[in-house]
Amino acid sequence: MTTQIFQASTLYGAATLAAALDAGCFGPADRRILLVCNNAATPETTPGLETLPGFGRLRDRFDDVLSYNETIFPFHPGGWAPRPDDLPLWERFVRHEWRLGDDDVALAVESIQVNPSLALAQIFTGAPVTVYADGLMSYGPTRNKIDPLVGTRVDRVLHVDLVPGLSPLLLTEFGAPAEIVPTQALMKVLADLADGEDGLPDIEEPALLLGQYLSALGVLTPEEEDALHVRMLRGVVALGHERVVFKPHPSAPARFTRSLEEEAGRLGAELVVCDTPVLAEVLFQRTRPALVAGCFSTALLTASALYGLPVARAGTELLLERLTPYENSNRVPVTIVDALLPALEDGAAVAGRRAGRDVEALSALVRAVGFAMQPKILPGLRAEAERYLALHQDSGTLRYFKRRRLTSLGLPGGLPAQLAFIPRNATVRRVARRARDIRRSARGGAS
Repeated sequence: MTTQIFQASTLYGAATLAAALDAGCFGPADRRILLVCNNAATPETTPGLETLPGFGRLRDRFDDVLSYNETIFPFHPGGWAPRPDDLPLWERFVRHEWRLGDDDVALAVESIQVNPSLALAQIFTGAPVTVYADGLMSYGPTRNKIDPLVGTRVDRVLHVDLVPGLSPLLLTEFGAPAEIVPTQALMKVLADLADGEDGLPDIEEPALLLGQYLSALGVLTPEEEDALHVRMLRGVVALGHERVVFKPHPSAPARFTRSLEEEAGRLGAELVVCDTPVLAEVLFQRTRPALVAGCFSTALLTASALYGLPVARAGTELLLERLTPYENSNRVPVTIVDALLPALEDGAAVAGRRAGRDVEALSALVRAVGFAMQPKILPGLRAEAERYLALHQDSGTLRYFKRRRLTSLGLPGGLPAQLAFIPRNATVRRVARRARDIRRSARGGAS
């Protein structure tokens, strides 16, 4: 007997799996289990994906739907991992709880470098693993070094073709090939989710704003994220859009909505807040937005690549500065959106749907950024990164790199070797700060 276990934490992830199954990306099995993981900070008060609108349309692809949270209770899926010595006990327990018996198990999991995916791969020692990715992070390097006992069992990386022509870096250190989930199969699944959905804005061709709740990640303060939403609203109104739909992140506080409503009143725009927990792709189909604006949401690329909608970005320049450490896994998604999509303030580029870079140039940039993020995981990309940086010393490219990072890696664009001590020298930094203070005081007195 063969059992396939599909782990999912989002409705979009479950839809991706359903599309992959419909397209025959997985071989036959005697039993298929959808293992639902609720990774919210407080899963007890947050609805799981199996309760969300549209899930029933995905349910028939699986023989059983089980809860990982219930299995490991009271532990949290994102914070718990089995101790190595306990792995045989956990496998025996899980096989009993999920009625697996002695079945051969195959896994399909999300982010293999973190729990709960990593824990599952460790519990089922020896099981083949498919990693599926529905977002932009698959184009970046693996976040952490993975135990070869897990990494060598990954047979492929399934991903949505969000940037046609761009290949994922995820798990390339193990030689895992990338495989695209057929776009038409995914589009059919997403169309099924949109059919019969109630409680959606009854408005055609609005400007659609995508919220992400970046303050929860510690990237922005709540005030800065609030200001970013207002900036997006002002941007779309300046481009002539009088009807606006805002899709907030499900966990975002209500005050984000209040600020936008107040600003919409001042601008004379019609604002509708969609607080129904549906995928952005459902809104794309039901409202056919005249423009989709956001920071670096994956939905910006699904809007562009899958639905052919005009898109624009806002706030990515701030994110490029704020993301820490440099190897933050959001860096490649922000880089792709910033380098590929037009800025909301550039009306001509938005209207002309002009891409910032072609795919070949974007691929070279992403590979260079990927090496700078994870040089120990992807040492084979050093020569490419050196060539790229040697040829691109302009501000439009160097904004994606930190000079200190380039210096520490000995890459073009860093400080010369004889000056490399300066960033670490406390005395030099103190003198520089004092000089800046004097210059600012002099300017203030002159004014």
